[in-house]
Amino acid sequence: MRSVESQLLHRPAGLSAGDVVRHLLAVQAQDIPSAYLAFRARSATLTRADVEAAWHDREIVRAWGPRGTLHFVHADDLPWLHTLTSRSLAGTQRRLAQEGVTGDDLLQLIDRALRGQGPLTKADLEARLAGRARGQGIVHLVALAAHHGLAVLAPPRGGKPTYVHAADWLGAPITPEPDRDRALAELALRYRRAHHPAEPDDLAAWSGLPLGDARTAWRLAPAPGPPAGSEGPLVRLAPAFDEYLLGWKSRDPILAPEHSRAVFPGGGILRPVVIADGRIGGTWTRKGADATVTPFADLPRRLLDAEIQDVRRFLAAQPR
Repeated sequence: MRSVESQLLHRPAGLSAGDVVRHLLAVQAQDIPSAYLAFRARSATLTRADVEAAWHDREIVRAWGPRGTLHFVHADDLPWLHTLTSRSLAGTQRRLAQEGVTGDDLLQLIDRALRGQGPLTKADLEARLAGRARGQGIVHLVALAAHHGLAVLAPPRGGKPTYVHAADWLGAPITPEPDRDRALAELALRYRRAHHPAEPDDLAAWSGLPLGDARTAWRLAPAPGPPAGSEGPLVRLAPAFDEYLLGWKSRDPILAPEHSRAVFPGGGILRPVVIADGRIGGTWTRKGADATVTPFADLPRRLLDAEIQDVRRFLAAQPR
């Protein structure tokens, strides 16, 4: 059975949003509302406003991370994690060509468009690029800059994603850790602390690294001790794309095969789940601050009601 304690689902007291990200190493953030709710599942006191404040204050950063997917990462971890998980340059160049964005000056082009401007929406960038890129071509240009440590994502403006030069947002471009073995050792140590039990193939699946690199990382890092156990039953409403589901190669230890389609119906959809004593005990949906649960079997009513109420608490604090 996976350890809910290694994933902070037992909600240790006193953790800030930055503490949660630092421990988990990366919180998937393709869907921002779901990413916010991953913090709620791990803290009895954090609010959405707290998480947004940590983002605005640059303590946590939204960037391309493990598997080339958008994650929240602690600012202190960006250099060494970027060394290992930055988006594929060849893949980005291929997508740029497919979008008709060509030329030998593309990195300089997006660098000039972003630098000194603060957060820009895609529409802002399209205007600054003066016809050189449109639509998804703009996003792939930003990904090219991100590969070179020159771009991250800032908080949305008017509901639209914004992109910002790393030097504007963080004070300097992201400089990759030059010692790859050091980065691999840090990756394995931090991953194993947050994912117990796990094996190198789990690390490879989570990080997007080749299995050989994951095995090397495993050898380089000291094995952390198992997390301390918690007492009593546990029920958590975890969001879509939560680390507890995506942090390992297989979901079989926590999700019965007969319920797999209810959680992963296809088309890239991953539904929010109910975690009950370490296993997936149902799915849930949210409308505003109201949560509706579809259980797979009986769930402890008192604990479930407390979770539903806590979703309201978390979302009640207004954004900064």
